[in-house]
Amino acid sequence: MIHSTVKSATASKEKDNYRSLSSHIITLHRRLLHSLNLGTRYFDEKTNRWKWQSVNIEVQKNVLRSIAAFLDSISADARATRHTIIVKESAADILGALLWILQCKNEPLLSMASNVAVKLVSILPSPLLQPRLLDLVYCLSSLLSSHQVEVAIPCATALNLVISNLSATSEKAVIEALKETEISICIVRNIKDCGAQKIEYFLEMASLLSTILLRWPSSRFPVCNDVELMKVLANMRTRTDCAIKLVLLKLYTSLALCDSVAQKLIEDGKVFLQMIVQAMGKSNPHDVRIEGFRLAQCLLRSQENCLKVMNLCGEALVDAIICGMRETGPCSKKIENNYGSVLVEACKLAQITRWAGNHHIRFWKQGIDEVLLNLLIENIHDQSSELVLPLEKQISVVKEGLKLNYHVALRSYVWDILGWLTIHCGENSNPCSYTHESELHINLLILCACFTFVDAIQKWCRICQNDADDNFQSEPVSRAVLMMIYSPCNYISSHARFVLSDILKVIGNPCLKNSLHTLDYISSLKSYSSFDKLQLVINLIGLTCLSSLPQYQRCIIESRGIKTVVLLVQRCLSNDIHVERPEVAPHLHTVFHKRSCCWIGKGDWEGSNVLLFYGMWGLAEFLHQCGLLLDNPLEFTREVTNIKTQLVNELHEVCSSTSFSPGVK
Repeated sequence: MIHSTVKSATASKEKDNYRSLSSHIITLHRRLLHSLNLGTRYFDEKTNRWKWQSVNIEVQKNVLRSIAAFLDSISADARATRHTIIVKESAADILGALLWILQCKNEPLLSMASNVAVKLVSILPSPLLQPRLLDLVYCLSSLLSSHQVEVAIPCATALNLVISNLSATSEKAVIEALKETEISICIVRNIKDCGAQKIEYFLEMASLLSTILLRWPSSRFPVCNDVELMKVLANMRTRTDCAIKLVLLKLYTSLALCDSVAQKLIEDGKVFLQMIVQAMGKSNPHDVRIEGFRLAQCLLRSQENCLKVMNLCGEALVDAIICGMRETGPCSKKIENNYGSVLVEACKLAQITRWAGNHHIRFWKQGIDEVLLNLLIENIHDQSSELVLPLEKQISVVKEGLKLNYHVALRSYVWDILGWLTIHCGENSNPCSYTHESELHINLLILCACFTFVDAIQKWCRICQNDADDNFQSEPVSRAVLMMIYSPCNYISSHARFVLSDILKVIGNPCLKNSLHTLDYISSLKSYSSFDKLQLVINLIGLTCLSSLPQYQRCIIESRGIKTVVLLVQRCLSNDIHVERPEVAPHLHTVFHKRSCCWIGKGDWEGSNVLLFYGMWGLAEFLHQCGLLLDNPLEFTREVTNIKTQLVNELHEVCSSTSFSPGVK
């Protein structure tokens, strides 16, 4: 009874879908079926499926026209594409007929057929193409070398769409098919021979190559090693057409995902780098600017590459980043628009501040403090027009500003950049001296970070806390406050401690005790969820921050805080728990990093296990405190006895090796 009811409901829904179609679509569908019936169907035992065929060129032409008309009609009606049963029923026949016609390679029809292929992959949902996807890839690949430009261009376009929309389950098989057809060799040859062809030919071939290189890492270095191809691309860089700029930037980005290629591109020198910086400028369309920032991100993923680029065009690059970060656009509370996309990519590139160097001075001189503050608090200029604001007024401005969640999706990047700037700030440097308003901006930034950090600690110090809706910024802001507290810059360090002490006056001790209890409990678990790892990291950072404040140091020692951290470090040294930073900082996950290759770096600033890093940082602070507390001189030694050998070995390895990250060192 239930089955018949469901069946009846399904049939009724299909009838409703059919009725919802326009009479025009229904008429075109009938014509399509009539055209297909002029051919014949046969059963292919090799593939175990029915296939369409016709050697009559007029029948083929009629079928192509019918397919094109039907696809055009359903593309104008979103409901038809998504819901209508006739689209699903017709997809296999349409695709089968098109494949037959393409494989026949009747020259008078190839241009029409390849353009229909573009419509097909643009309009039909990917799942409907899945049964014959590999056949389509083989067919289109074989036509890329056609002497007819009118055939090669749409085939490249269609293939580009197919590869761009690949699902994870289909990708491996399609890449294998592309290897078989030696498609990258074919495309490279086409690009090198495109001198006499129209510019659209170059654009489509270069775009397809960049899409393939993005998904096929092993093809990057051979392509880059083709000297003739690289000369063609270098010549194209002189063109001012925005479409050429865009496709070149995308192609170089796909190549630069290979670190070996990235180094070769940087060695090309100042002209190449100036092209990238120029692409980021305001005179370009947003899509060109976005690709310029993305290419720079790929090139500057290592300290070595960053320093090379900074020596060649550091000032211009920093200026372009600052310019991009200033452009919040007309729609201030959303970053989904074009302005927002430029802003996001500029913020991502600004994370080159994770590397120490003279570019930090340029960032301060260009007002990075004001830029970051503008991304946290809307209309901050109107609220801080005075150069000196009393602390109470500063607190009021910050509290009200943070409530509005202005550019909330960017905050993870803002906290990271702020942390890098402060941890790399020299002991004798004074970032407050670069502009008249710098001191106020820095004070407000410290307040913003400390208030957000305390809010995060209050949420995450409870064992049962599992509904935090802002975990995307909890780790970055906690880390930023830790970096400010331990900044070599005396002003930043002392002011951060002062502000944090003031905010924690009432809630500090309860937070500390809850945090210790949570750390003790979670570190004893046999296995860890991603939530447990995030909670461990935030509470460990929080404990290290609070341990820098004199009023909490005795409480930490008397509450066996050292023992708690020692047990956690012991589990890290025994490889019982391992947490890499991207696991607790979602904003670090990018398509580019997932698809990079030949990357041999020292990893994140904190090293490969952030829990071990923060645990050792905490132990270093506890060691200092125990030396200051005269009645607890042996407390540290007593607690670390069980891991002394492992700890000493780890420290010796860090000090004697060059493979560890800057933060760990």
